[in-house]
Amino acid sequence: MSATHQRRPALRVVGSQNEIAGLRQEGPAPERVVHASTGEAELGDAQRLRHVQLVTDAALAHLRLDDLLAALLERTRALLEVDTVAILLLDVASGELVARAAVGIEEEVEQGVRIPLGAGFAGRIAAERQPLVLPDVGRADVLNPLLREKGIKSLLGVPLLVEGEPTGVLHVGSLVPRVFEQDEVELLSLVADRVAVAIEHARLFEAERCARERLEQVQAVTDAALAHLDLDELLDRIRTILGTDTAAILLLDAERRELVARAAVGIEEEVEQGVRIPLGAGFAGRIAAERQPLFLPDVDHADVVNPLLREKGIKSLLGVPLLAHGDVLGVLHVGTLAPRDFTPDETELLQMVAERAALAIERARLHRELVEVDELRANFVAFASHELRTPATSVFGVLATLRGRGDDLPEEQRRQLVEVGYEQGTRLTRLIEQLLDLSRLDATAVALKPRPLVLRSLLAETLSNSTLDPDAVRLEVPGDLAIVADPLVLDRIISNLLVNAQRHGNPPVVVAAEQRDGHLRISVEDAGPGIPDELRPRIFERFGRGDDVRGSGLGLTIARAYAQAHDGDLVYRPQVRGTRFELILPRN
Repeated sequence: MSATHQRRPALRVVGSQNEIAGLRQEGPAPERVVHASTGEAELGDAQRLRHVQLVTDAALAHLRLDDLLAALLERTRALLEVDTVAILLLDVASGELVARAAVGIEEEVEQGVRIPLGAGFAGRIAAERQPLVLPDVGRADVLNPLLREKGIKSLLGVPLLVEGEPTGVLHVGSLVPRVFEQDEVELLSLVADRVAVAIEHARLFEAERCARERLEQVQAVTDAALAHLDLDELLDRIRTILGTDTAAILLLDAERRELVARAAVGIEEEVEQGVRIPLGAGFAGRIAAERQPLFLPDVDHADVVNPLLREKGIKSLLGVPLLAHGDVLGVLHVGTLAPRDFTPDETELLQMVAERAALAIERARLHRELVEVDELRANFVAFASHELRTPATSVFGVLATLRGRGDDLPEEQRRQLVEVGYEQGTRLTRLIEQLLDLSRLDATAVALKPRPLVLRSLLAETLSNSTLDPDAVRLEVPGDLAIVADPLVLDRIISNLLVNAQRHGNPPVVVAAEQRDGHLRISVEDAGPGIPDELRPRIFERFGRGDDVRGSGLGLTIARAYAQAHDGDLVYRPQVRGTRFELILPRN
């Protein structure tokens, strides 16, 4: 049943006839409770409805709540010839009535007056769902001190009901003592019925409008920035929309299980210093691990790992995870330099932005991977056309010469041709093996077959199969050092390191091993000039070699990939002179 058709209980005046008569002759009494009457009111129904229409018709044309309330209050004050009119709406979460709009007593709204349900004048009206008259405010039970401070002498209030449930209170007041008649009580009740429905409709409209604006904000925040994945622009827009002082994005480094500061505004040092947060630790780490938003109202008394948050004077933080297809990509967080309570709507808005940002970041990653694949493909074509063609052409040339006129050539020249063909065939075989290695590693098709090994014996065999001068190599490995590993994988790694030392280093080449920190460490070190500074960042990249350097640029890439396939790693250790690579494998 709508509020406009709810029947209010029969009107009943509490007190004797003499007391009621005395209200008009001797001044106001402390309090009078009025209940709806079934008797004939002084104003006829038609006249009352016309008065109600005067108050509500124009006002209900307003869909925005603020405009609606302003129009209702002015028309109600004019209709009842009162000095003040106020509307308090129920905050269901706190169980309080909150001053929402007022005329003649505007301070009630400015000061954010709150009245507990059931307490004082307005609280009783809402709790009992009945009109209430206070002929003498000075002698009545009122919680709001403004009512007396403003000099209000008499009050009339009625509940705002929607489907029988209280949503607020409408009350009017007079600066001179006044007895509100029954027809005025009924008139205000009728107005309240219309007002309650109008407010409910306006609230629904406001909710729909806010939701639409929130979506538009998300669109505005993300579309332009994410079109080019400009994270700084994205963060600046987020900061503007939410009215925060800082915003930051940290992306997950899955291998190290750490969050790395990737972009920030208002706290740029987070990126400049390369802040890393362990997954599950501190503010951002918890968000990523639990995949849930997290609000810190007081950073000073919270568990935060990043000292910059306190150093920058951030007081409150709100963060949400960046999720794409169920995977955590990182964390988006905003902060303020003054204490602040972020609302559920603000949290939802940040989550919506995070969803868009996560998808864009994932899309950018996929695009980058496709670009890298295209670059690798292009590099491979260039590599195949150059590196493979040279030895293949040499082998073919040698064979063609020997086949065409080998019998006519001197023995020494024939021997030299065979030697060149063998060397180029060996080079061609090594290149093909490297390409096959890369293919298997890229397809993660390397089937490891670990078994117990005596490390010195395995490395001695690898050295004997290399082309290094035995007098130029030292093996410094304890005879009793054992490991469980795949011998073919170890041979592949060490062989590539030995070839690298032979091509780019100088003797002696030292192969050593030791057990430390729960890992087996095998090093290959030469006494050459070392790796140039400009080349060091690219030594493990495919085709990562200097312009004047011989070789395919694949050996170190393959060696490291094999090490990682064995749950280990291959690292470069800079030296004062020479080159040192260290293979680190877990001890089983």
